[in-house]
Amino acid sequence: MVAQFPAPLRARFARNKLAVAGIVVVALFFLFCFIGPLLYSTDQTHTDLTQVNLGPSGSHWLGTDAVGHDELGRLMYGGKVSLLVGLAAGVLATVIGTLWGSIAGYAGGWVDAVMMRVVDAGIAIPALFILLVVSAITTPDTGGLIVILGLVSWLVPSRLVRAETLTLKSRDYVLTLRAIGGSHSRAIARHILPNSVSTIVVAATFQVADAILLVAYVSYLGLGVQPPATDWGGMLSAGLTAAYSGRWWLIVPPGLAIILVVCAFNAIGDGLRDAFDVKGRG
Repeated sequence: MVAQFPAPLRARFARNKLAVAGIVVVALFFLFCFIGPLLYSTDQTHTDLTQVNLGPSGSHWLGTDAVGHDELGRLMYGGKVSLLVGLAAGVLATVIGTLWGSIAGYAGGWVDAVMMRVVDAGIAIPALFILLVVSAITTPDTGGLIVILGLVSWLVPSRLVRAETLTLKSRDYVLTLRAIGGSHSRAIARHILPNSVSTIVVAATFQVADAILLVAYVSYLGLGVQPPATDWGGMLSAGLTAAYSGRWWLIVPPGLAIILVVCAFNAIGDGLRDAFDVKGRG
């Protein structure tokens, strides 16, 4: 997708060293989580009580956990779940929010009023609270977490896209299309959404970071994906007690991974926002 952006936009983004560093960090984590298991193969399904709570060594670079799982392999396996859920949920939330916000902003009047009151009511309820309630009722798998996170996270993107749509629908090219008999759906698909791409891309980047944090919160409380599956939040929860007894390798790596990935996505979002913001630079 970056290759499709205009060269001036890529150049402006490249001048933001923190954003470039964010892309490097995210790329390294994807290589670590998806390519790493091919080079450092471990069994993350079966327990091995002869290898319980071992410290870092040549055979287990980050030690083992309370059931004998290799912690480095588990960090890769858990990171794969966290990154997949975060990306998929962020994209789903952005798609739903984009459609909702563009329709509300373009329709205006009572349609806009009703649709945005729904958004206001949803924002008034903390997303984490909804996640905890739903996770307590059902035991979500990876796909379930993606759907749940997407359905509780689309509200903010919808407000951003709606605000952009309110501005764009009064532009000459949209008014001209309507004057020659163009349909509402064509106006949204051909003019509103393409000209909102900067808002949508930036919102999607921040949504991914938020989704990674949310799934870590839920898993830390024991309501995320269930063993033997795990993610970084689940690893933090499992290693918290052991960390008090000096087994730092059970809590520092997953905690550091969450911090680095979330900060990297936020840095990318800031870089994209600044690159798109021509008026702000002026």
